[in-house]
Amino acid sequence: MKQFQFEYTSIGKLKRELDKINQWRKSKVVSEVIFEFYAEDTERSQIELACEIIDKEVPDAIYLGCSSNGNIIEGGLSSSSIGVVCTLCEFPSTRAKLLHYVLTPDTVSDVVQDFKKQIAKNPWVKAVSMLVTIRGMSMSPFCDAFTDIDPEIKMFGGGAFNPDLNNDEACVFSKVRGYTSKGVVFLLLGGEDLHVMSTFITGWKPLGREFKVTKAEGCVLQELDGRPAYDAYYKYLNIPNNEHFFNNTLEFPFFYKHHGIDILRAPVSSDENGALTMTADIDTDVTARIAYGDPWTILESIQRDGRRVADFQPEVIKIFSCAARRTYWGDDEISKETFPFQSIAPTSGFYTSGEFLKSDGFLNQHNVTLVVAALREGPRDFNVHFEMQNEQFSGKVSMINRLATFIDAATMELEEANAKLEIMAMTDSLTGLLNRGEIQRRINDSLELYQKSGQIFSLIMFDIDNFKKVNDTFGHKEGDTVIVKLADIAQKMVRNFVPEGSVGRWGGEEFMVLLPNVDSERAVRVAEVIRTTFAAVDFPAAHHKTISMGVTEVQAEDSSDTLSVRVDGALYVAKENGRNQIKVL
Repeated sequence: MKQFQFEYTSIGKLKRELDKINQWRKSKVVSEVIFEFYAEDTERSQIELACEIIDKEVPDAIYLGCSSNGNIIEGGLSSSSIGVVCTLCEFPSTRAKLLHYVLTPDTVSDVVQDFKKQIAKNPWVKAVSMLVTIRGMSMSPFCDAFTDIDPEIKMFGGGAFNPDLNNDEACVFSKVRGYTSKGVVFLLLGGEDLHVMSTFITGWKPLGREFKVTKAEGCVLQELDGRPAYDAYYKYLNIPNNEHFFNNTLEFPFFYKHHGIDILRAPVSSDENGALTMTADIDTDVTARIAYGDPWTILESIQRDGRRVADFQPEVIKIFSCAARRTYWGDDEISKETFPFQSIAPTSGFYTSGEFLKSDGFLNQHNVTLVVAALREGPRDFNVHFEMQNEQFSGKVSMINRLATFIDAATMELEEANAKLEIMAMTDSLTGLLNRGEIQRRINDSLELYQKSGQIFSLIMFDIDNFKKVNDTFGHKEGDTVIVKLADIAQKMVRNFVPEGSVGRWGGEEFMVLLPNVDSERAVRVAEVIRTTFAAVDFPAAHHKTISMGVTEVQAEDSSDTLSVRVDGALYVAKENGRNQIKVL
């Protein structure tokens, strides 16, 4: 692969560069000529003029491009509004094909279905580079529709953007369809000699406690832990809800797991109700943490992943980097994280409104992320060294990094302590079973579910026959041994027969079992296993002991009190009839 990168500053400059490319081709074997344009200037006439010149000067070339929030040329932020990248494939087996569709919420299904048909017709495809307009529409249905694409096919790309972060106007264009303000262009690449790797880099580090997303719709995050989502930024970071909200929160996106990988989502704004508009959709019922962007940690991530890319020995590198990263670093510093890749191979790309990468079979939309795609024709046959400026790494960990590590450790310790307290609050200290308050709460929940959906349940109540004699004769230590053994048996038998069941210590030597979705007939069978298993135990001092058991099934007019009274009455009947037996009421 051979690549030419240049800034398009005038028609004359473009023609001179095209002449250089044509001169180089005269003495070489070239299978494909691919031009990619990244344009901060969204003026349609300027873009179409450049495309006309390509058509005239290099008629066998294919071209594609999009509007951007900035262009990466030779690894750094370009000073020109339009960057041009020409890739020449040198192996005869390498092939390329363009697909270009109008993309709206109504056309997503048709677009993906036709794309899949094209993939089936072209089994040589190994990679798909994608440019897409995404502002104003949810990309989740689009991404989800690619799940059944061959997992061996790499997919990566970026969302077209605008130089003005607050302007939704964007475009994609190609030789196939020209200029579209709402569309997606796929560049299919493949052939037996083409090799592709892809990865993503964040460098943002999660901080502090976890939040549960309790309410979200599309890209609007409404609630965390049942409270307005904005409260997290005000309480923990003291960020006011004003016109500077986006810039103030840029360093602190949300970090969460999606399809098994780490995803970042940045808030763009907050409304008067505390709902956050995010840069992309966020799932409900996931746990998320606020992350922090530390320059040292980001560059450390670049160094680590850059070495992996270097090991692949690519001939060209494509970078799709979030516009938020450009805003975070500023134009004077942003090239620190992209220019090192130029030491591996010619590096180009643009600043996006969202980054796309297929990982483990899922096409994911990223934010505040740098997606890297590396391509090579032929085998690895040369050594590549990945270089970063020495002053970027002094061997010291930044203060922010140390502080983040401290906060993480302290948060983990606190969460572990809270988890232990939560367990202590709902369990009996002697037996480890649920305590009376927790088993009663679960009975109440089951009763409420029964009243709503009709899902039945049964209760078993039992206690140890003549237990007072055990304590009086052999002491409380032996009494505790008998109670703990009975608790273990009950817990084991219930788990074996009704895994979703619950066992609790009701008080003293008295126990309660809740069996969801179980009628009284089946509950009697479970009770009988507990009774006979316990009766077979030979204790050191007390020897064999027995239990009496009451069983009841929920009924239409039941309340929590009537249930408890009825199962207690069944136990009383078992006692009155001679003990060591089961009665049903």
